[in-house]
Amino acid sequence: MWLTVATAATLALTCLSAPAHAAKTPPPPSPLPESWRQDPRATVGDGVPDAPRLMAPAADPGGAADPSGFTLQAGAMNGTTADRVARLDGVLPKSGVSKLLSEANRDINTSSCARDPFGSAPPPALKWCLEIDDSTSREWIPQAMTGVSDAADSEQYGVGNDTNIQLYASYDNWDPGRDSNDNEVGDCNPDELEANDACNQKGVRISFVQRRADGTVKYRHVLLGWAYVNNSQHISFDGVHSAEGSTAPDPKNMQNGLHAGGMVWYGHYLYVADTRNGIRIFDMEKIMDLDPNGDGKGGDAMGADTDGVQTTSDIDDKTKVGRQNNVWYSFGYRYVMPQVAAWKFKAPQDNPLGEFKCVDAGAPKASYLSLDRSTTPDRLLMGEYCRPESGFMSPGRIASYPVKSLENRSGEVAAEGWANFLPMTDGGAQGALAMGDKLYVNQSNGHNDPGNLLRYRWSSGALVSNGSAIKTATGAEDLYWERGAQRLWSVSEHYGPAVNADALEDGQSAKCLYLVCERVLYAHSKAQLDAP
Repeated sequence: MWLTVATAATLALTCLSAPAHAAKTPPPPSPLPESWRQDPRATVGDGVPDAPRLMAPAADPGGAADPSGFTLQAGAMNGTTADRVARLDGVLPKSGVSKLLSEANRDINTSSCARDPFGSAPPPALKWCLEIDDSTSREWIPQAMTGVSDAADSEQYGVGNDTNIQLYASYDNWDPGRDSNDNEVGDCNPDELEANDACNQKGVRISFVQRRADGTVKYRHVLLGWAYVNNSQHISFDGVHSAEGSTAPDPKNMQNGLHAGGMVWYGHYLYVADTRNGIRIFDMEKIMDLDPNGDGKGGDAMGADTDGVQTTSDIDDKTKVGRQNNVWYSFGYRYVMPQVAAWKFKAPQDNPLGEFKCVDAGAPKASYLSLDRSTTPDRLLMGEYCRPESGFMSPGRIASYPVKSLENRSGEVAAEGWANFLPMTDGGAQGALAMGDKLYVNQSNGHNDPGNLLRYRWSSGALVSNGSAIKTATGAEDLYWERGAQRLWSVSEHYGPAVNADALEDGQSAKCLYLVCERVLYAHSKAQLDAP
């Protein structure tokens, strides 16, 4: 889930921090107007390598965990965020999910998907190929999955009662223009922008995918946004980030941008995991459309803010975002979905800073999310990615919340029902999904070997093995259960040539390196899940 390019030079350009022993102290954050600042960071505790919190007993894989660290409290900026989004809503036209899907502009190949992240692993029931630029992008790394089966009990959504919808999320991993002169200050100068629009830190995008009645599958990208008030006191928006101002990897934050390792679509809300903070919430009824006439060109009329000035849009320029000189930009994306609220961990995170180890107490890392509709009430699962090491024996924790409780915007929500340590010996959980008394966990195994789909069940409150691991895609990620079709979906994150930073030009394919070729969406059938 974390490391997609294995060179030190590329690591310095990503949103991910290097291990603590290799990290240097970041420069002081650049000053930002107060109104630009995004949600305050969750509290970081004092957990350090020479004073870890150990599990008691020393190792208890699968056993009960303390749920108190999972308690969430409403984001301090929820009221301000709601006011800003309402103001943004008054300026920019909206699009419903049905309209967005009807105008999806990208194609998925379902019939002859030859790209192979499975290697020696048995093929899944379904394997869908993304368009080549998405399958090989150095910038956008897929992570989370959800879909309409999570969103509604009927598996239908919107004015068109749309069905057969999957969503996957990708985070911006590659910003080649952040620092071209080694002064640790991102410049993103005009020459860099002209050469490559990836210079900008865009945050996260959600890809809406739908199989249509004729059997074709189309998809479209939507940028996630954060509303703020700019220097001219106009409402504007930026991409979502979980830290602002620092251009160097920060060991205290793990990454300088939202990682989107998991997400759940429930009702008209989209819950997105924020690794060090908790959960961010977006609203399907607040998707802004910067090209309402659908001609693919800029110049569409937008509304007026409190200044009364009529604005327009520009979706051709991929280098700008928000309102600038009375023109709205969105890094070239037609659709933008703004954050409407957040839930933050109440307890501090005592994970060793800048590392992938986990401890047994304090707030977890919000590495992945999924929905369990097999229980009453429906529950949102949250779990953490980690690698246990000496002194940090936890293989990661997982717990659940009543998902309806997260629709509030104040107070606290506690994990209820159960909380467990994962029974994995070496950690590395990228996604987990519960169905009744069973739990499925996706575990990645580097760039060169198939991942594992691990099968567990609850027995007297503990998680125990429920059959051998199912070999699955290299770079296996978050999990989503499509109830009607009885399919367990995921997405693969790795792309072979990126292992040694072999940049591709002009969206062309290249010879696969090692095991991985290119990214795919894929699903295992119920029969595959139940096989011995």
